[in-house]
This record gives sequence, C-alpha cells and structure tokens, in this order.
Amino acid sequence: MNKVYACIDGRANTPAVTDAAAWSARRLSLPLVLAHVVEPQVSLSLGTDANGAIGLGAPDVLLQQLSELDAQRSQIAQEAGHRMVSAAQAHATAAGVPQVDSVVRHDDLSEAALAWQDDARVFVLGQNRQPATRGRRHLDHHIERLVRSVSRTVLVVPTETFTAPDQIVVAYDGSPTAQRVVERLAASPILTGLPVTLLMVGTDTPDHRATLLTARQKLEADGRHVETLLSPGEPEAEILALLGQRPHSLLAMGAYGHSRIREFIVGSTTTTLLRLSPVPVMVLR
Repeated sequence: MNKVYACIDGRANTPAVTDAAAWSARRLSLPLVLAHVVEPQVSLSLGTDANGAIGLGAPDVLLQQLSELDAQRSQIAQEAGHRMVSAAQAHATAAGVPQVDSVVRHDDLSEAALAWQDDARVFVLGQNRQPATRGRRHLDHHIERLVRSVSRTVLVVPTETFTAPDQIVVAYDGSPTAQRVVERLAASPILTGLPVTLLMVGTDTPDHRATLLTARQKLEADGRHVETLLSPGEPEAEILALLGQRPHSLLAMGAYGHSRIREFIVGSTTTTLLRLSPVPVMVLR
C-alpha cells in the first residue's frame, strides 16, 4: 500500500481530482499514479450480434468495416487517455509531487481498482453528478461500485475545484464502523493536524454524551483539537447542513457498518452524502 491512485476521465473535474490526489500524496509522502480506464463500449463489433443488429445476410465486408471502426475507436480512446494522463502528470509535478507515474488500462473501473489495490493506499476520483430526476440527484455508479469493491480508503471530490481542507467533520453514531473511523483518523498521516468535529445526530442523553466523550478523548490523545456536536433531527439533513456552513471541511465516514452507519453505501445515508455533499468525502478503511 504505497501509492495514491487518481482515477481521471477527462471531464471538467479532472483538475480537481488531480489536485486532491496531489494533496493526498504530499500528505502521505507517497508516489502518485494518474490512472485512466478505457471502459468497454457498446458497439457493433464482431464480438456482438452484428448480424442481428444490421440484418441477416449482411456482407462480410460490412462486418469487417464495423470491426475496423471498433478498433479505430479503441485506438483513439487509448491515445486520448495517454494525452490526458500526461497533462495531469505535468500538473501534479508542478503542484509539488516528487514522483508521478501514469497508467492507461482497458477495463471496468472497479475491476481495475481491484487489480491495483494491493499497491494502493488511497483512491481519488470525482463525482460526475447526473441531472436531478424527480427531485433526486443520482450517485455516479462508478463511485458506488468502486467503494463497494475495494478495501482501501476512497476520497471523492464533488466539485470542479479542490481546496485543501482545514478541518474534518466525522459523521459519528458510536457504532463499530464509526469507532473504526476514529481509530483510522488517529492513525492516518493524511489527516494529521487537522481539527475534528464529531457530529452525532440523535437525542441528548447521557449515553450519547458519554459515547462522544470517549471518541473525543481518543482523538485528543493524538494531539488534535476536537469539537463535539449532538444534534436532533435526521442524519442526512443535519450532516449536510453542517457541511454547508463549513465549505473548506472534509467529511470522513466509514462503510459497511451497523445501525445507521450500516445504511452507508448499502442504504441511504452514505449514498445520500456521497450524492449531495458539497465538500470532499473520505471513506476511511
């Protein structure tokens, strides 16, 4: 686990993903890899049912032309990918990362990430948000699949610019997953020195206050400044409201937990926060 992988695709948020990955690599003192995955496209190649698509009895020459067209598209996509990672490499080097490598791979993004994860500490990618449908903004399926697939920390950049965070907000409910997030924060150099706000959404009870105090003490033992907030209401609404008030923060959370945090990724809460967070989200592992 000795590299930061930036998964870039040439969209408008590519510079932001590169900047976030460069920030991560500098904080961790690790090499940075600019990675672009050329994903399979639906086509009329010989590998598909071309006869069914263009009619039985199609001349062999037409099938051959379709095959050649597929090959040309693949070659162009690969060349574009190499140019993209080359430009991002120059950008990251100018941002002060001493070692920057690149890779272009034909694959599905989540499968590529699985192949790289033994060599990865952090994956960084952008949130390519889809237009709202019936009042909802859908989560980019690449993010959900990658977070589900890998066992490494994932940093998701939601906007077209990246500003280095000056504080961390932790969505904390006292569950085993939330406790592991606190442990990761205490141990991870990528977030060392940043003040932390532990936000618990729930009723104001002695048990909740004791749970927050335990987490606070663990982080303060690491020398951090820690603030605790206990807020009634719905988790998603309260967390998003706090993030809106702290535009230079980073949201840290876990995945595949229990209680409310179990809904992260597999249910509503993480999906909602990844979908709507106005600040970068780090899923810690």
